[in-house]
Amino acid sequence: MNKTYVPENEREVIVNMGPQHPSTHGVLRFVVKLDGERIIESDPDVGYLHRGFEKFAENMTYQQFTPFTDRLDYLASMNNNFAYVMAVEKLFGISSDIPKRAEYIRVIMAELGRIASHLVWLATHALDIGAMTVFLYCFREREYILDMYEMACGNRLTYNYVRIGGVARDLPDGFLDKLKEFVKLFPSKVKEYHTLLSKNRIWLKRTKNIGYISKQDAINWGIAGPCTRGSSIDWDLRRDMPYSVYPELNFEIPVYHNCDVYDRYLVRMDEMVQSNRILEQCIEKIPDGPVMMKDSPYVWDPKEDLMRKNYSLMKHFVKVVQGIKAPVGEIYFGAENPKGELGFYIYSNGEGVPYRMKIRSPSFINLSAMPVMLKGHYIADIISVIGSLDFVFGECDR
Repeated sequence: MNKTYVPENEREVIVNMGPQHPSTHGVLRFVVKLDGERIIESDPDVGYLHRGFEKFAENMTYQQFTPFTDRLDYLASMNNNFAYVMAVEKLFGISSDIPKRAEYIRVIMAELGRIASHLVWLATHALDIGAMTVFLYCFREREYILDMYEMACGNRLTYNYVRIGGVARDLPDGFLDKLKEFVKLFPSKVKEYHTLLSKNRIWLKRTKNIGYISKQDAINWGIAGPCTRGSSIDWDLRRDMPYSVYPELNFEIPVYHNCDVYDRYLVRMDEMVQSNRILEQCIEKIPDGPVMMKDSPYVWDPKEDLMRKNYSLMKHFVKVVQGIKAPVGEIYFGAENPKGELGFYIYSNGEGVPYRMKIRSPSFINLSAMPVMLKGHYIADIISVIGSLDFVFGECDR
């Protein structure tokens, strides 16, 4: 029998994946050129959410925009609050004036947010590949963190807790006791996740040598966070460009060298342990004192003063309506968020609202490198690589 000859270029097919596909962690359309099941080219197509947060910021006072940062990476809302507020404080020139207790509370909330975000990543990443049990375990532990957030600020997803000049309110009675319970319990839970996955032969098949990106490519694409530390890049803003009270704390930066999905998994697993270690130190070191700056033109007066003092109410009215006047100039501040470097560039012309704001979202940057990671792999590997990047489209389509 004669075999029919098929020209090579006619074996190629272009396939749309999404934007409705449940394993894309948001509204992502992926255009893939295939030779059989082998990926020749891939193109992530983003922008379906049309959020426009950067333009919202340019029409709001600096205080008014804080709740919108909750809606960027909505799985790490407290970290977003923290990064934005520190950017504004840098613009105002008050970074060194924040009360020490407020700084420790901010770090506690940020590291709890890092653990909570990584738990959702692990739960969904494992579920996408077919591991159901891990999903249930991770959400079990995440509930501890959400309960603590609810104690502190009354919310479980978006918080508006970290404020310019400090935090909205002090930690409630019983919060530190519950935090102590969590940090004592959590390391044993991470061991359970390792038992379920780290030597599981199916997990190894789906993650080892998949989604490779070299150290140099990772640098060239500008990816950050766990994705870079899984590619031999020893870089973490908490240590290398320190902010808040991180210089007073001891922690390690996990770095792995195989540059694949499995190593990005190991980095985040180790990061959860290190965040737990930071929380233990914060419990021991947190001082007494105020949690908000006082007598500053850049913050609002305490609410009890507004209810009793006429002049405080008048000042508050002017600050709310006109916004707090920022110094003329431009700044950039980047914080080490769970998904990488979340940065805010603010240009001020001296008014009560930013003239321009640009958000560097790690989800967008990390996603842009996916074509490099996927070339030569099979179409089923797209799901593994997507999970290893841990992106959220709330900040990608900002």
